[in-house]
Amino acid sequence: MGFTLNSDTPYGSATIDVSKGPMVIELPPGAYIGLVNDHNQGWVQDMGIPGPDAGKGGKHLIVGPDYKDVIPEGYLVGHTPSYKNLLAVRALPVGGDQAKALDALKAIKIYPLAEAANPKPLKVVDTTEMVLDSTSLKWEDNIQFWQKLNEIVQQEPVVEKYLPMYGLLQSLGIEKGKEFKPDERMTAILEKAARDGRDQLLVSAFDSDRPDRLAWPDRKWEWVGLVPGSAQFETPAGVDLEARDRWFAQAIVTSPAMFRRTAGAGSLYWLAARDGTGAYLDGGNTYKLSIPQPVPGKLFWSVTVYDAQTRSEVQTDQDKAALRSLFELKDVKGTEPVDLYFGPQAPKDAENRWVKTVPGRGWFAYIRIYGPDGPAFDGSWKPADFEEVK
Repeated sequence: MGFTLNSDTPYGSATIDVSKGPMVIELPPGAYIGLVNDHNQGWVQDMGIPGPDAGKGGKHLIVGPDYKDVIPEGYLVGHTPSYKNLLAVRALPVGGDQAKALDALKAIKIYPLAEAANPKPLKVVDTTEMVLDSTSLKWEDNIQFWQKLNEIVQQEPVVEKYLPMYGLLQSLGIEKGKEFKPDERMTAILEKAARDGRDQLLVSAFDSDRPDRLAWPDRKWEWVGLVPGSAQFETPAGVDLEARDRWFAQAIVTSPAMFRRTAGAGSLYWLAARDGTGAYLDGGNTYKLSIPQPVPGKLFWSVTVYDAQTRSEVQTDQDKAALRSLFELKDVKGTEPVDLYFGPQAPKDAENRWVKTVPGRGWFAYIRIYGPDGPAFDGSWKPADFEEVK
């Protein structure tokens, strides 16, 4: 499980530790979309198509807060305020070739700058068949949330722009260089705070009433990112905290490329948690979704279904959570809309355009367009709302 991960493209990830010196991430030329985020999920650098190498390949250098030496030439440099960082990268399956995309991920090299003359890249571990849970579900609503936060405070340098937040944490007993030992009373307070905070994040994600969330005034589809082009959710008036809450309740990592609303952006996401009547999507109902053709994207598009509680792909015996233009929908052609179906039972004569849902569980969907074109932004193209089929 992972918050709104998808099966459109193979993923690769690594923990990049720069506490002992800069690390090199070497991308060959190819259809990659990647980024590095620091330990606070702050943006450090884009890579691949949306990054400075623009898909032509390059050596990216991640430089930590303590590095004082000269930075050598020939690198695309990202500066991070933390020691631990997350690399997340996708290899796009151009033409539907998943095997080639997996090989492309394995071709990425990661090694310390100090070993650049004779690098020994990190070993690649294929997790394709492994059962993994990369979410915070186990600890996001209990005392473990504060314990995890304390671990990060202890491990990482103090970041100046977060000084007011460190001050608040000190009042709760979380302070760099000191042991975190809440008593029974404080533990109960912190447990409740974690639950209430998580619940408010979900309200921001799925029950916001701010008008700028709507992608089109006559649709229920919403923008996932509410601050276009800003990786840190910054506006001229300050940080948009609700937009930040909304994103991180649903997803992980951030990048300005993920929130651009211009033709040529790497990818574009829309969210639907409700049908056309405004009712939340219910796993016990059957819905039809009509997608006009052609979809305005240079690469490919998909619709992915997520469980509202886990914010991860729905899990059923169908073992499928997405309908993708490169795979299930590769034969869709022409200008007529394609109808897709979602519900507990397969509709007659449309099994190949159906995702199974679970009665008793809510769900939401993302539409993703890779390489979106102008009509995706100017309103001349838009999908229908989910329509319940009786």
